Amino acid sequence: MPKLSPDRPLIHAGAEVVDTQFGGYCEVGEGARILNSTFGDYSYCERLSDIANTTIGKFVNIAAVTRIGPTDHPMTTASLHHFLYRSEYYWDDAESDPDFFAARAARRTEIGHDTWIGHGAIVKPEIRIGHGAIVAAGAVVTHDVPDWMIVAGCPAKPLRRRFPEEIGDRLMQLAWWDWDHARLREALPDFRRLPVMEFLDRYEP
Repeated sequence: MPKLSPDRPLIHAGAEVVDTQFGGYCEVGEGARILNSTFGDYSYCERLSDIANTTIGKFVNIAAVTRIGPTDHPMTTASLHHFLYRSEYYWDDAESDPDFFAARAARRTEIGHDTWIGHGAIVKPEIRIGHGAIVAAGAVVTHDVPDWMIVAGCPAKPLRRRFPEEIGDRLMQLAWWDWDHARLREALPDFRRLPVMEFLDRYEP
């Protein structure tokens, strides 16, 4: 597999990327579709992910066949169908509805740093997934998820915190996700082997 680059994302075959910005060391899986989004450093999505109108933090892990920020149909008009807003598909003399698409694009989803979105999960528009949170496979997230929380189910509900509040606060203060590439490499052995408390004790200022 090619190494990831600090300068450009690794975009696998069949992926479609539109109006999206990437930090360093990012990856987009085979057949994924990414629209109007941003990826922070080291974040990736696996194959067949569908992500729209989403701000993704650093070190975000997005599993395969996920849907983040799915766009909605109009529900207050006489029809739900996209002939209302993709009208140019159907008539030579009609244009698409720019106001509808602008409203869609403004409904941003936010994914915090060091999160894990499990296989097949759906995260609705205008939701915030907190830093360090985990969304279980197959979950449908319809409400904000606090930092460090694990959620599961349809609709997703809190199971437990990944870390106690004190540890979460200390990790937020440490903010290791802002370290540069060389410092991350230097700390790699400790990331691998130290429990979180020992890691914090070693690296807190």
